[in-house]
Amino acid sequence: MLRRRFIDIGANITDEVFRGVYHGSTKHPDDFEAMIKRAKQVGLLLVVFWIFESFYSTVGVQKLIITGGSLESSRQALELASTGSDLYCTVGCHPTRCSEFDNYSQGPEKYLEELIKLARSSEKVVAVGEFGLDYDRSQFCSPDVQRQYFEFQFELAVAIRKPLFLHCRSSGEDFLRILQANRKRFSTGVVHSFDGTWDQARAYIDMDLYIGINGCSLKTIENLEVVKKIPSDRLMIETDCPYCDIKPTHAGHKFVKTTFESKKKERFEEGKQVKGRNEPQNIVQVLEVIAGCRGDTVPVSNKVFNGLALLSAKIACKYLRR
Repeated sequence: MLRRRFIDIGANITDEVFRGVYHGSTKHPDDFEAMIKRAKQVGLLLVVFWIFESFYSTVGVQKLIITGGSLESSRQALELASTGSDLYCTVGCHPTRCSEFDNYSQGPEKYLEELIKLARSSEKVVAVGEFGLDYDRSQFCSPDVQRQYFEFQFELAVAIRKPLFLHCRSSGEDFLRILQANRKRFSTGVVHSFDGTWDQARAYIDMDLYIGINGCSLKTIENLEVVKKIPSDRLMIETDCPYCDIKPTHAGHKFVKTTFESKKKERFEEGKQVKGRNEPQNIVQVLEVIAGCRGDTVPVSNKVFNGLALLSAKIACKYLRR
């Protein structure tokens, strides 16, 4: 049987829920290592936020890239990445946290300067992000502030010359406009958790960007129609765990073939998933929905894997020569 290989380009594995902590309260024992082990069992080679190396390596080698979503979390991500030769990280400010620029004691320019300083401090930093726009959660940061600091962070992209890890939620027109206005300031990247139209996807592809698909990308029939059209060599799969699981109400759920036993966090059981907490192991479900709606066979995972491998080698060669 052909072994499936997976690369999860979006996994929030620094979230405290993987340590058993929910909203500051411990509900069950730390199961981080068990979560990683389950991911390996389905053929997941990498749990990443952005990969910046060739993947033509021995199956089973683990390389993890940890996301930064603010100045402080980027520092934490780099600190964790520095503990292992197989760990890397990103640096950036998530749209829902962009008010931190204005609230920073020394002002937004100094906040950006600190991000740049951090990103330049180590070769462990391999991408800019996660940054972009999120109008679904404007209660955390207004659209006006998000737009201002989305554009502002292209200074970070210029300064460190690394790929972009982009966030776009219910903000397609503004997101595209800002990207187009800054096209000369980046080389490539991925629009993760994509839930837009085919016209938007095509516009991103025309800018040499890639499209990241997770459970939030597979909610509606319209979403599935868009996924059908994305070329395999521009498609990336992700869980965005512990969020964005594929729910029974989603249009794509009918294509899910593989399920895993889970227990509520209050009834935690060693070796089983926690109900309602998405995790990297579920990447197989994302692939099954993509393959099912496109009429592909499951080995489409190898097409996606090989496309990402080629992209990663290309990016590495381009940036490491600079």
